[in-house]
Amino acid sequence: MRTLRLIPLVAAATVALAGCGGSESRTDGSGPATTAVYDSVGTTAELDCGDGGSLRVTGSNNMLTVTGVCATVSVGGADNRVRLDRVEREISVEGLNNTVTYHSGDPAVEHLGAGNTVAAD
Repeated sequence: MRTLRLIPLVAAATVALAGCGGSESRTDGSGPATTAVYDSVGTTAELDCGDGGSLRVTGSNNMLTVTGVCATVSVGGADNRVRLDRVEREISVEGLNNTVTYHSGDPAVEHLGAGNTVAAD
């Protein structure tokens, strides 16, 4: 019976933490870089890649507008809509039914999922 009482508590904690994101430092040989991680469900948000940062999007049903210059962008999860100002090196899209548009740049595009689209606008 105690287990059944814990289920709503665990579910509430999961929902409360769903919007938490973070960043991680990485080095690719050209010096330190920052990767912002956006992990949420059903949100609309504006993000900034700054001047050469990287972005990783997970979760589902998010509508994101990203300003600045992104070095790389990785989009996973499902049904995310991501609009980017500029991408320099690479856009990687996995998961299901994600749509990514970018305004400028000439990034390499890697499709790893199903039903995903990437296009310049």
